Amino acid sequence: MKYFRIIFLLLILTSVFAFSQVRETNIDEVQIKVSKKTKKKDNPAYAILQEVWKRKKSNGLSQFHDYQYEEYEKIELDLANLDSTFTRKKIFNKVGFIFKYADTLDQANHLSLPVYFNETLYKNYGRNEPDRKEKREILANKTSGLSSSDAMANTAKNLYKEIDIYDNVLNFFNIGFTSPIATDGFSAYDYQLLGEESINGNDCYRITYSPKRKDVLSMYGVLYISKENYAVVKATLKSTKSINVNFVNSFYYDLEFDNPNDAVFLPKKKYQEIQMSVFGKKENSKSITAKKTVIFSDYLFDQKLSDTVFETKVTSLTDAEYIKDEAYWKENRKEELSKSEANVYAMMDELQEVPQFKKAVKIYEVVSSGYYNAFKAIDFGDLYSVIGFNEVEGFRLRVGARTYFSANDTWRAAFYTAYGFKDHQLKYGLEFRKMFNRDNRFTLGIGTRRDILQLGAQLTGDEGIMTRSFASSGVLSSGTNFYLSSVNQVSAFASIDPFKNFTVRLDATNQTTKSALPEKFSLDFYKNNQRYSELNDSKLVLSLTARPGAVFSQYGVDRYEHSTLAPTVMLKYTQGLEGVFGSDFNYSKLQLYYYQPILLKSFGRLMLNVEAGKNFNKLPLALQNIIPGNQSYNLMPNTFALLNYYEFVADQYVTFQAEHHFNGKILSYIPLIKKLKLREVAFYRTAMGSLMERSALMNAGNQNLSAPEKKPYYEYGFGIENIGFGNVRILRVDFNWRGNYLENPNAKKFGIKFGFQFYF
Repeated sequence: MKYFRIIFLLLILTSVFAFSQVRETNIDEVQIKVSKKTKKKDNPAYAILQEVWKRKKSNGLSQFHDYQYEEYEKIELDLANLDSTFTRKKIFNKVGFIFKYADTLDQANHLSLPVYFNETLYKNYGRNEPDRKEKREILANKTSGLSSSDAMANTAKNLYKEIDIYDNVLNFFNIGFTSPIATDGFSAYDYQLLGEESINGNDCYRITYSPKRKDVLSMYGVLYISKENYAVVKATLKSTKSINVNFVNSFYYDLEFDNPNDAVFLPKKKYQEIQMSVFGKKENSKSITAKKTVIFSDYLFDQKLSDTVFETKVTSLTDAEYIKDEAYWKENRKEELSKSEANVYAMMDELQEVPQFKKAVKIYEVVSSGYYNAFKAIDFGDLYSVIGFNEVEGFRLRVGARTYFSANDTWRAAFYTAYGFKDHQLKYGLEFRKMFNRDNRFTLGIGTRRDILQLGAQLTGDEGIMTRSFASSGVLSSGTNFYLSSVNQVSAFASIDPFKNFTVRLDATNQTTKSALPEKFSLDFYKNNQRYSELNDSKLVLSLTARPGAVFSQYGVDRYEHSTLAPTVMLKYTQGLEGVFGSDFNYSKLQLYYYQPILLKSFGRLMLNVEAGKNFNKLPLALQNIIPGNQSYNLMPNTFALLNYYEFVADQYVTFQAEHHFNGKILSYIPLIKKLKLREVAFYRTAMGSLMERSALMNAGNQNLSAPEKKPYYEYGFGIENIGFGNVRILRVDFNWRGNYLENPNAKKFGIKFGFQFYF
């Protein structure tokens, strides 16, 4: 597989939405001469930054009633640090011509080969009064490279987070870096006033900053502060060489501001480079360099924009109306293309005709998506769900397929079938979804499945047919798990997004449930003094889901979600319908789910999760709320690591989970250990609930049902993440301790879980 080494590099980097930094650009590393003992108030840079802090809210687009401007964006991905030995490998025998398009990086004749280039022109509108509104519309788009699809374009764009230099915390890779303009910046950086300089006609103070500790998440660079109104005119931000971010070697950011109306400073140009590699942190390691340039122009203010301007429609970068010819781009491009940027278009025209290249791209697409596309119409997969194991089925094989003509398909049909080598039973799932309006995403769907599922693995679960149950089809388990159910389900749904990032969904489901292994696990219940082994449930489920700040692209029935710190709030109401299709119970259930990630400056990232729910009627075990346990060795979100399945059952419940990622803040102080670049995680999980006696008495099985009512159940622990070698540090190991209820049968006081994390 040496032939695909270059594709392997692309796959690893793009699949985690990460890429690379720059070689040295505009600035050299600054050696600060200011004495460490100099008091902050005696540093002349401190007085200047105090004035910046006072005025930082008086700069920006918020000062206008309404505004509009154009935004030109170009993104380039290069394979960097390719030496002559690498270019002579056999894998390039038929594509050696690509190196005539490469740039020489240094005196060692290392090459940089462009493999992807995208240009997009946007028009932005905004209004601050009487109510805040924003709109961003695509004017034109042009792409060339390994893939011209939305997926590559969106992956490349997702590398970069929008930052505001005036914020105290800057979000790079969903990791918080202290801004050099932060009000507490002097606790993280040393500053030195070097003098004055004219930038774009503005007289500025020139201030350098460097980290007090280079082994933490910090930067160094130069600030240019206007002498007249103390606004940032230009800033450079560069990571330290010891940056502890997975897959990333370095990054560089250059920001320029302008004063188009002599009143406020607004963004003029942004340039960012990220260098990323799976081969090591050395500067000359083979890597991918991602470059992004954004130019802002044609500002207009207070034009009394009407509400109709802000009416939006969902668009895609690949829509035909946005594909413009070269004559259009020559007229509207905000800066001339460099030689390497122009070369991408010429090189890809040649590469598209090479079978070897097409084969390599196909492998990249299969490994990154988990699906093999045939005839540009059908995806076979998911390849990562083929093998499973559980106590009922033994080893389990699952195969499936779905329709896939493009990323923006407005309808999709999917199916899977699975076979257990122990129970010799065939399982299946079928689903069809059709989206009728891409603006409000009005969608209808229908599906059915017959399968072995772990019903107690989630509190606020997904109602989808194609959802994989990890607990019933995983491979590594801690102890035996007989708590599986045989499910026959038919469902239909309708969903719509009446507002941006707000989804209303109604599911109608009929489902029969019984124990998959009744001699060891029973779901039997009493009703009208009769004992039943199979439960028939017809229900309506209304879900309201809000994702403020979430960023999606593509407009098909399935969407691509960008990596953000957006919270999730879900309110779900379930109504059982006794007598409908033979349903056994009439009941009402209300559930709440809330998830919130928070950047805490340089102290890391805190992830909070709260779930609550209540049954308003007595219900048997198959319809109850199960506090989710985890009997596998794997890390599983929103579960309790040391709870067994069905250990706690509740009519009403509240759970809380907090997990803090310190990003190496503590371990970086320990000699020798800090060289391993490990990161620490601390977590705490608790659950409290109650179970009505009449619900417990309905149970006819062999389980002694109980809830954590008298005292909350809790567990806690710590983890070590970023375990690995070089630039690939994806292993995490958690050490969990159980705080109470140790008297429960088969209770585990301590447990170790592990998993792989493909993020920064």
